[in-house]
Amino acid sequence: MYDWLRAFHIIFVIAWMAGLLIYPRLLVYRLEGQGDERLEKMMDDAARRTRNIILTPGIIIVWLLGIGLASTNFAYYVGQPWFWAKIVLVLGISGMHGYFVSIGRKVAAGERPVEPKRLRMLNEIPMLIAIFAVIAVVVQPFSR
Repeated sequence: MYDWLRAFHIIFVIAWMAGLLIYPRLLVYRLEGQGDERLEKMMDDAARRTRNIILTPGIIIVWLLGIGLASTNFAYYVGQPWFWAKIVLVLGISGMHGYFVSIGRKVAAGERPVEPKRLRMLNEIPMLIAIFAVIAVVVQPFSR
């Protein structure tokens, strides 16, 4: 059962990350297209669908499967430094998810909470965090 949990966890992490990488881009296009009602509507719809179909289900399923994986041998994981590093990094990615969604809602309401250039830079953070999380789990540089 562990291998199935792990496989689906990885699959949904990939989907969630794809959503986290495209969602801010859609917001950038929306912000840059302000004044073009057709483009605004198209980007709002694409962002909403990305959030509802990929991001929200993705974060929920990733967390549930992650908790399921950790519960298979929690006594082991709790003593592993890489496990705690991964938890901190996943909390960071989850925080970015929430931040992007809050920006998306403001943009859809016609606000301009962040400049496109800054949002482009912020768009790179989830991938950087994911790199460190994968290294923490696979390479386990924090292990004794």
